[in-house]
Amino acid sequence: MQVGLQDEQTVAIPAEIRKEFQALTSGCGVFRLDRAHVALTGADRVRWLNGMVTNNIRDLAIGQGIYAFLLNPQGKIHADLYAFNRGESILVETESTQVETILQIFDRYIIMDEVEVENLTAKFAVFGVVGPKSAEVLGGDAGDMRPLSISNIHLSGFEVTVIRGDNPCVPNYEIWVEAQDAQQLWNALLERAPEIHEQTPEIFRLACGIPKFGADIRQKDLPQETGQERALNFNKGCYVGQEIVERIRSRGAVHRMFTGFEVEGAIPSPGFRIQHEGKDVAELTSVATLPTAEGVRTVALGYGRRELMAPGKEYVTGETRVRVAALPFARIFSN
Repeated sequence: MQVGLQDEQTVAIPAEIRKEFQALTSGCGVFRLDRAHVALTGADRVRWLNGMVTNNIRDLAIGQGIYAFLLNPQGKIHADLYAFNRGESILVETESTQVETILQIFDRYIIMDEVEVENLTAKFAVFGVVGPKSAEVLGGDAGDMRPLSISNIHLSGFEVTVIRGDNPCVPNYEIWVEAQDAQQLWNALLERAPEIHEQTPEIFRLACGIPKFGADIRQKDLPQETGQERALNFNKGCYVGQEIVERIRSRGAVHRMFTGFEVEGAIPSPGFRIQHEGKDVAELTSVATLPTAEGVRTVALGYGRRELMAPGKEYVTGETRVRVAALPFARIFSN
């Protein structure tokens, strides 16, 4: 049996999830997102935020965004976020579970700076539009947008903000709409594409190899361990935790790396330790069973000792066999 393929009689996936997963990989689906937004204004906003996060805010063009980490002075990750240059403001987006942490950090570090912080979380609803046909669902020039570009458009009679996402596996977008218009716009979207329920976006995330803060990115992790080089800029100058990040870069590597695993046999839970020669060599952080054209496959994300995580390398722990796999799990999107 090929590693990663499961007996469909022993791993049952509901028909609804199968249909929704297929929509995301070969069509389009829409779903609600739990996002928070914070607006930064004031004359010092660019310089100040550039000194807070791991990516380059200073050279960010109007209408463009970046992904970044907030670190503590020891270089460990406090939170992750997206920042968009809106001209007169910088708009920070993160998952709602992180917003209080981010607001507390911002408040702690604004001392003599001319920066004002406004929590806009209650103002917007956010919808995801994902899949190869998502640009057709949005219409207009959405297909020409660059990753992490942001634009205001009219959609089904409403003025909304559209962001092209940075998931490289399939075209993907976010729609930000005023809270009072959210239900009407949602109803209009459902006339164009099927609704995707909560569990399916999560297993789709794993298929794409995208780590989630709180599950795969923890506050004990260092930026380079996560494999998210897109969050780092080494030419931007000083920021909180920069000394540790630069020290790791100058030494060439970290000891742990974020990677994928294909699973056969007993399906493990997050936190499962992979062993080799009696020692722990890897830890799984997220696990999901996927309905693919090849059959039912179980995959996982996690961290392992860099020198032992070559793609194709197999390990057996108890009744679980895993094979190290490069991310994303590309075969899922090739059928």
